[in-house]
Amino acid sequence: MTKQLLVLQSDFGISDGAVSAMYGVINSVSIDLQIYDLTHQIPQFNIWEASYRLLQTVTYWPENTIFVSIVDPGVGSKRRSVAVLTEDGHYIITPDNGTLTHIAHYGTIKEVRLIDEEKNRLPKSGASHTFHGRDIFAYTAARLAAGVIKFDDIGPKAAPESIVPLSLSDSYIENSQAFGTIDIIDRPFGNLWTNIRRTDFLQLDANYGDSIEVLIKHHDRVVFKNFVTYSRSFADLRIGEPLIYVNSLDNLGLGINQGSFVDAYSVGTGTSWEVTLKKV
Repeated sequence: MTKQLLVLQSDFGISDGAVSAMYGVINSVSIDLQIYDLTHQIPQFNIWEASYRLLQTVTYWPENTIFVSIVDPGVGSKRRSVAVLTEDGHYIITPDNGTLTHIAHYGTIKEVRLIDEEKNRLPKSGASHTFHGRDIFAYTAARLAAGVIKFDDIGPKAAPESIVPLSLSDSYIENSQAFGTIDIIDRPFGNLWTNIRRTDFLQLDANYGDSIEVLIKHHDRVVFKNFVTYSRSFADLRIGEPLIYVNSLDNLGLGINQGSFVDAYSVGTGTSWEVTLKKV
């Protein structure tokens, strides 16, 4: 049987042994598994960013790749542990705390299994309930990847619509303006990635070089309002000039050539950060 790829994501950082411990557990199941890191630099407890990074990454991996995503401020509580299979054939093993929001919204979750934590727990892991990333999620993923268990063996089925969602909104066009929100910060560069789709933005008949009025509000407070150039790339502008561009997910981004939009204007992410674009 061909062993599946494993991709790990967490908010653990790399300054201690937590990530290495997960690697160790996986290798204790099978030393033949291929393990990769998505990132371990998710800001602590930031479930929203964990959800978005899965959206940014999952579809570019081969079918049957298994992702383990651990941003788990509710570890040890009654929150569910789940394994899901997407319509595109990827597996995600994670706490059910909102981490699957973007994957569920922009794709399709085909099947959900609740992890049976008695059957799928690292042997001799003691009575600790604070490191499920090692004791449950990495261990379950490794056994699935190595063929020790099948997806059906993980636990009982649950309805895909029962997955816990975070608040999420779609962009839209109205009165010759594009409305959306700021999804994520493009680290470490400090660019803003919005949820405004390029295909929607083009309804404004915008062309490279056009001046676009950008309005960013947070809870009705105006944080940024100015004219910004719609550019094909950062190199089209002088250093220090702001721009609107199409990012790698085919959505609209805001940046400053060789600068940080986030640092310059103290902008955050989520549905409370509203963006309006209007062609001048």
